[in-house]
Amino acid sequence: MLDHFSYIITVFLMVSGLYIVMARGNLIKKLIGLSIFQTSVYLLYIVPAKLVGGTAPIISPQFSVYSNPLPHVLILTAIVVGVATMALGLALAVRIREAYGSIEEDEITRLDNAAEQAETR
Repeated sequence: MLDHFSYIITVFLMVSGLYIVMARGNLIKKLIGLSIFQTSVYLLYIVPAKLVGGTAPIISPQFSVYSNPLPHVLILTAIVVGVATMALGLALAVRIREAYGSIEEDEITRLDNAAEQAETR
């Protein structure tokens, strides 16, 4: 069980992040859930990439086990994309708050439906 502890944590973060995104109506809470979900994906890539006893991939007669640096580089790129996504999401939440006066999904939908009904009359 302890051998797979990192995978258990990864699955827990993935499920909790997905639950927050689906179950919450507040846009900021949804962004936090998305961030938790992204973190679990980072762990999913990084955990198997580390080899015990592995070294940097520099050819040397002293070493026979090498770690692959590609997953680490991909995760660095994913972190940058995640930060940009979060910044865009927060900027959109601010604009939605300015336009509707709320960041709750139900309230925004109600206001949109009321504006649509007023427009058809």
